Amino acid sequence: MSLIFISGSSTGLGLMAAELLTEQGHQIVLHARNAARARDAHRALPKAEAVVIGDLETIAGATDVAAEVNKLGRFDAVIHNAAVGYREAHRLTSDGLPHVFAINTLSAYILTALIDRPKRLVYLSSGMHHHVDANLDDILWKKRRWNGSEAYAESKLHDAMLAFAIARRWPDVFSNSLEPGWVPTKMGGRGAPDDMAQAHLTQAWLAAGDDPKANVTGEYFYHMKHRAANLQARDPDLQDRLLAICAEISGVALLA
Repeated sequence: MSLIFISGSSTGLGLMAAELLTEQGHQIVLHARNAARARDAHRALPKAEAVVIGDLETIAGATDVAAEVNKLGRFDAVIHNAAVGYREAHRLTSDGLPHVFAINTLSAYILTALIDRPKRLVYLSSGMHHHVDANLDDILWKKRRWNGSEAYAESKLHDAMLAFAIARRWPDVFSNSLEPGWVPTKMGGRGAPDDMAQAHLTQAWLAAGDDPKANVTGEYFYHMKHRAANLQARDPDLQDRLLAICAEISGVALLA
């Protein structure tokens, strides 16, 4: 039995993974952006150990979420599921950051850096990450005209880069990334063509560690099968640049 934290798990794929892992006998801690969402999450999964409340849009909010998670003990796994989608208009957070970057990229970095190191880390990417550049020179979209789809895809490339950077830096941790498919969630839209029944299985499989085939690190998956990631995600220099950028913006250092 594992103790597992899932960010962004009040609805959607995060909640679906939580329900499956609970059925398998694992202890699950959910996360919700606010108290109303936390109540809904608790009603949906009353067997959850707890629901951590905090808005990952801000640096302070992500830092507070990490602190609350640490109060609950040492986790066996963390699933970095929280994200906003590809149809977002340009909006700056109170920290002056594009909110897609702040939630999808920076909060995953902050939670990684501040939550006591678990045995397993799982980062949700997207099939859209295959077709973009990391654009680290303009990660905050100050030079380019905003494109919500590209901003989302870039952030999902960043998440794969984070997974592989951690796998390289923390050899005692299984750190992997995956794409759940384009599925008809609120984020994906009703017309999404992929199989919803498959969308939450890989992250649960990687987090639970019940299958020896999941005892790998630095890998990328789709429906529990290996898949090649964007080559930029594998570039150690780009990985280190991303970590340095996130550390500078957040003021949070990633320990060796």
